[in-house]
Amino acid sequence: MFVAVLTAVAGCSDDSCGPGGAPDTGLVASGDAVTLTYGHLAAGLNNDCPASDAPPGVVSLTIHGTQSDGTGLVTLCVARPDLLAMQAQALDLDVAGAEVRIVDITGTTNTCSFAIDRSQPVTGRATSSGMCGNGSDTAGFALVLDGSLSITRTCGMTVDSLPIALHGRVAVTSN
Repeated sequence: MFVAVLTAVAGCSDDSCGPGGAPDTGLVASGDAVTLTYGHLAAGLNNDCPASDAPPGVVSLTIHGTQSDGTGLVTLCVARPDLLAMQAQALDLDVAGAEVRIVDITGTTNTCSFAIDRSQPVTGRATSSGMCGNGSDTAGFALVLDGSLSITRTCGMTVDSLPIALHGRVAVTSN
């Protein structure tokens, strides 16, 4: 009994923590003319986007990943991981007060490069499953995104903006 209590207090992994079979890759940014796939997500309690209303001990969570079909990256910041562990949170750009901030999305494919178009709005939600310790548990967790945004496409001298869906369920490790 003492061991079970100590495990619960220390926030150690248990059977409810972890990505629950979520794949390592599978976060997809796609539109009519492009599909970019991201994965190998890792999270750290870096306090990069602290929430003014966070209770003591809650530190914002930064999530980084790489493009599996190119050389891009994705970076998100979760202001209140304690809330993401319990309920859906709104996606937005990296702005004060945003629940889950899309800090950066870049990508490459077919000699074109892509970056988030910050002049266009972001909509959608983020959820998690298996998140313990506000994202710091070594078991990791699953992150689910379902949203839309725009990316700027640069192909040689041609630059335009494309609407995309950002969706998928993917495993996140703790770093």
